[in-house]
Amino acid sequence: MDARCENALDHLVVAARSLGEGIGHIAQRLGVAPTLGGKHARMGTHNALLSLGPDCYLEVISIDPEASAPEGPRWFGLDRFTGIPRLVNWVARTQSIDRLRQPDEPALDMQRGDFRWRFAAPFDGQPRLGGTVPALIQWQDGGHPCNRLPDHGLRLKRLTLSYADSGHLHNELTRLGLAERVQLAGNGAALRAEILVAGKVVELS
Repeated sequence: MDARCENALDHLVVAARSLGEGIGHIAQRLGVAPTLGGKHARMGTHNALLSLGPDCYLEVISIDPEASAPEGPRWFGLDRFTGIPRLVNWVARTQSIDRLRQPDEPALDMQRGDFRWRFAAPFDGQPRLGGTVPALIQWQDGGHPCNRLPDHGLRLKRLTLSYADSGHLHNELTRLGLAERVQLAGNGAALRAEILVAGKVVELS
């Protein structure tokens, strides 16, 4: 996977109250358990990952109970997260993060093991427009998770987004060059991912 590709869907984000709960939920839905990833010291979180093909993956993320509290809000709305594991946001990769990010989205230098990236999301940690607008990631030297994850044959078929002000959402996605990468719907869950699993479509939301 060439992580230098301009403005493309990079990964889906499933939040959970605990990493074990999130892994179990995905394993039950998709038949494959995500692989343990690691810790994000700057955010006080940890994750597990599941390949959805050569250029896309699914991330399960939760607060790390062993980590120190971060200086600011955790990403993906985790400080306020409740309920069962669910899709809360998606992440788009770009090589133009400083040009595309909004004024209230600082580009943070992040690291997990030898992976290094810059990440832009709102100051308050809450995903934009209910998670329908992606956070932005710009991968640095050190590779990309897709190059190391086992391929179980799962593939993302479609990501559908739903927001009350569909015109505003479409404008945001157009600004990011991503309007053609997803499908918009007038109602339903904010994020719905259709994933091919052994020839069948399984929906995550």
